[in-house]
Amino acid sequence: MHTNNPGGQAPLLTFQIITDTHVTADPAHEYNLNFERALQDLALHAQGSSGIMHIGDITDHGFPDEYEEVQRILKRHQAVLPEIRFTLGNHDVGLGHWESRLAMYTSRTGAPGPYHDHWIGGYHFIFLGTEEGLPAFCNLSSEQLQWLERKLGEQPADGQAASAQPIFLFLHQPLKNTVAGSLESQEWYGVTQDMELRSILAKYPQTLLFTGHTHWELEADNTIYPGNEETATMFNCASVAYLWTNADEHKDGSQGYYVEVYSDRVLVRGRDFTTGSWIEAACYEVPSLLKKHG
Repeated sequence: MHTNNPGGQAPLLTFQIITDTHVTADPAHEYNLNFERALQDLALHAQGSSGIMHIGDITDHGFPDEYEEVQRILKRHQAVLPEIRFTLGNHDVGLGHWESRLAMYTSRTGAPGPYHDHWIGGYHFIFLGTEEGLPAFCNLSSEQLQWLERKLGEQPADGQAASAQPIFLFLHQPLKNTVAGSLESQEWYGVTQDMELRSILAKYPQTLLFTGHTHWELEADNTIYPGNEETATMFNCASVAYLWTNADEHKDGSQGYYVEVYSDRVLVRGRDFTTGSWIEAACYEVPSLLKKHG
């Protein structure tokens, strides 16, 4: 699945993915500086982008002064950045009173609630999120899962076969034993309704699921979990604040993805925001089902 950046053909759509920024109340904190550095990289290299997708743990504790830091940093760069859409992370709502933490998240990010969806450039972008303030896991209600299944089945406006066009799905926590950090021994999986979500994704193998939470670096094993036309193709998205290694150790660093959508494939390219360079070991091509069956 590794590939080089294709030459010649222009992508139909581009977007970027960041996660786990863990912004603190201290403007000089490494996490805050890393967030700013990532936005500077995006401002330089995301021209024409249809958006930046943030997969949760925006703040370190969900505190008001942390959100103020997020807004301060965003304000410095928002004039040259595409729109940022947010996913709910456990650090954003896992402490304190659930309703007040959720209200803080929605008011500060503009997200309409724990889950939401958008059609962007003719492609479906779907964001899932916990409906309970758990310390690490996410809890997806039966209503949210039914909503997801309904949304995954929606037809694109152009009449393209829904079963062929990629769908982009975002959730902070990964499914167990899929991507880096989610192995049972690593203990950074975290979907309470793991089996229920798997059963839905098995019906929509054209889905690309992007998750954060683990911080495992993009050079680690299992950064991608191939769907093999049996389920969604899943990606670990590392972290902007700090990284984790296969040796189960902390590592300074900041990473994310640039995504390019073509008529017959999706290209997912790992980016090192600290060095401003591409991560060659994390460049993946996901062929569309249309290409395979058309």
